[in-house]
Amino acid sequence: MTEAVVRWCGEPVRVADATVLTIGVFDGLHVGHQALIGETVASARGQGLLAACLTFFPSPDVVLRGQEPRYLLPLTERVELMSALGLDLIIVTKFGPEMAAMGAAEFMQRLGYSFRPRQVWVGEDFALGRQREGNLEALATIGRELGYELCVVPRCRVGDEVVSSTLVRRYLAEGRVARVAELLGRAYTVSGPVVPGAGRGRSLGYPTANVAVDQHKLLPADGVYCARLEWNGRSAPAVVNIGVRPTFEGSARTVEAHALDFGGDLYGERLTVAFLERLRGETRFPGAHELVAQLARDVEEARRVLEVGAAAEARRGV
Repeated sequence: MTEAVVRWCGEPVRVADATVLTIGVFDGLHVGHQALIGETVASARGQGLLAACLTFFPSPDVVLRGQEPRYLLPLTERVELMSALGLDLIIVTKFGPEMAAMGAAEFMQRLGYSFRPRQVWVGEDFALGRQREGNLEALATIGRELGYELCVVPRCRVGDEVVSSTLVRRYLAEGRVARVAELLGRAYTVSGPVVPGAGRGRSLGYPTANVAVDQHKLLPADGVYCARLEWNGRSAPAVVNIGVRPTFEGSARTVEAHALDFGGDLYGERLTVAFLERLRGETRFPGAHELVAQLARDVEEARRVLEVGAAAEARRGV
């Protein structure tokens, strides 16, 4: 259980007396990130120290490259998932132009004053500081001066691929949510309140819940997905459409979920959509009749995917 979440902007203020610390953006919190945090927590427990994690927000890419902020895990979700990994302290560090211009030695000196790390755990491709000057060799040298040991965790692989947030983003852009789940160690999710829509789904016999997702949350590629819905302690399988509804000349991108075998009202609920598998891309149909026929096929395909998944879990003894 996390002891504290603190915001730190590099100011020299004493927060902790002794920590084992890991540093990174941790967007996505994929299986490689989880392994890194796991090593940090295990080492801290063995030494009787606080296990701490520093995450940058906004992402350095947003600040340095002027990218539009689109996160696999917005900050609230990121902290929530980190809290379940056994950390004692989560440090949210605002990344801005001043920090971008800071040298690695100065940053680590300030970090050392505030959090007193005895060990710093990073991935083998990690670097920080102005123009990424703080590579592994530099950070190890700085550590000998400041009194911390640099510990490096090898890259994590799933199959023949090195796991990274960039790879997760690529597969999301392709709609390959089943592969994304393998890289994350969990299904990719989006969440938001259910808001009123145009009501077309209900008139077609397939009522949908329109999920208002955080504008900074990265969505999978447009298309139709088999998914699982969760809300208020309940869950239901679903067919979910992401896109602009081209059959009805739509333009705004929406997330619409049709819960299977559920006849209740979800308006006002906060709904989490966990994507299991992409069924097809978004298609423009000649009219409503053709769309309804396709929706029936989508539901049947989703049921098949769910049955296959349930059978696989049963074989694993889940």
